[in-house]
Amino acid sequence: QAQLAESGGGSVQTGGSLRLSCTASEYMYSVNCMGWFRQAPGKYREGVATIFTSGGTTYYADSVKGRFTISQDIAEKMVYLQMNSLKPEDTAMYYCAAGRCVDLEYRPPVSGDFGLWGQGTQVTVSS
Repeated sequence: QAQLAESGGGSVQTGGSLRLSCTASEYMYSVNCMGWFRQAPGKYREGVATIFTSGGTTYYADSVKGRFTISQDIAEKMVYLQMNSLKPEDTAMYYCAAGRCVDLEYRPPVSGDFGLWGQGTQVTVSS
């Protein structure tokens, strides 16, 4: 089984930036999308951003659109999440995931589409 490992989390002030990285231990040929999810205490896990590995089509939650950017380096088996203009409500544990996503015309990606998850990296944004 392949493994995912996140890095880049930390503590920043409101308006600051962080870049999260996700590294896969091996190529995952059956995977067609990579995603970032987050979960804050007392809240459900929510999708943040997704990228299709073929073609690079992206999806963003409305709450992060215009502030976050997901990207990938397939040759290096890495996915990134650039987070700018951070707000306190962005505070959460952020998880990288690999899965099989349907065409975005049908519905947005959901956690059930992803079968492989990293352990998470904490992001804390202070006022």
